[in-house]
Amino acid sequence: MPPPVSIGLVTWNSAPKLPTTLEALAQQRYPQLEIVIVDNASQDDSVTQAQARFPQARFILNQDNRGFCGGHNQAIRVARGAYYLPLNPDVTMQPDYVSALVEALEQHPACGLAAGKLLQAPEVIDTTGLFINRRRQQYLRGHGESDQGQYDAPGEVFGVDGAAPLYRRAMLEAIQFEGEYFDETFFAHKEDVDLAWRARLLGWGCWYTPEAVAFHPRSFRPGQRGHIAPAVRVHAVKNRYLLLAKNESRAGWQRDGAHILFYDLQILIYLMLFERSSLQAWPLLRAVWARAQRWRQMIWAQARISPNEFLTWFR
Repeated sequence: MPPPVSIGLVTWNSAPKLPTTLEALAQQRYPQLEIVIVDNASQDDSVTQAQARFPQARFILNQDNRGFCGGHNQAIRVARGAYYLPLNPDVTMQPDYVSALVEALEQHPACGLAAGKLLQAPEVIDTTGLFINRRRQQYLRGHGESDQGQYDAPGEVFGVDGAAPLYRRAMLEAIQFEGEYFDETFFAHKEDVDLAWRARLLGWGCWYTPEAVAFHPRSFRPGQRGHIAPAVRVHAVKNRYLLLAKNESRAGWQRDGAHILFYDLQILIYLMLFERSSLQAWPLLRAVWARAQRWRQMIWAQARISPNEFLTWFR
């Protein structure tokens, strides 16, 4: 039998998006699936929909919103699969999506993460992998491009977007800290970048396979901050500096410090002029700074890749 896969679905007032996601999940051809559904105190019928479609699933019903990170950490702790797939409630997987991702990681045992080809619409790419540039700004490879087969070759990528990745359970256990797989101080946004960065530092690769295809309309799109809830924007700013505090190397600052600081100056000017509400990120950052430094000590004590070698990923 193939290795069991646990699929974690975290919902929060997700009812309008859920029907197609749940139906696509039910159509997966993979023979060994465990489903864990965590609800973050939804006020709609998200739970009712999920229970009607998957009465056999394991449900965790929170009394408050634990965010993406807290919800998936709860699911991972009770999951029994050799692999864990965090599934966004707005992702529609093709029937062989899980099978293709498992096959990719089974064939590449040094990789702990797998990415598929996510599409915004038929023949319009959402992402084929997660990358970071020299300003330490994450970007989605191929986002918005017409799918003409330019990303039909499998291979290594820096990381995988958090909408529907596959994580090896052994990798998750190796990189967890104080019982957390996703850092819960992130709450939501950039937590997938943080996990991928940490995994790479600790020696795990990430494999992209175009055989795994899913649709993801994506509500948080590059260059469209005005459409995002103010609270999420605050977390997005805070989490940029958590990423740097936990994962950036001295060699990275020496090579790319000017690029990083110039970009941060642009961020600060933008916030001062157009988005002063997001300046709340700094008090939140101060409150979690000491814990971020404990994460950093763990990461760099266990790092298995040299800083100079790692810098080749930042282009």
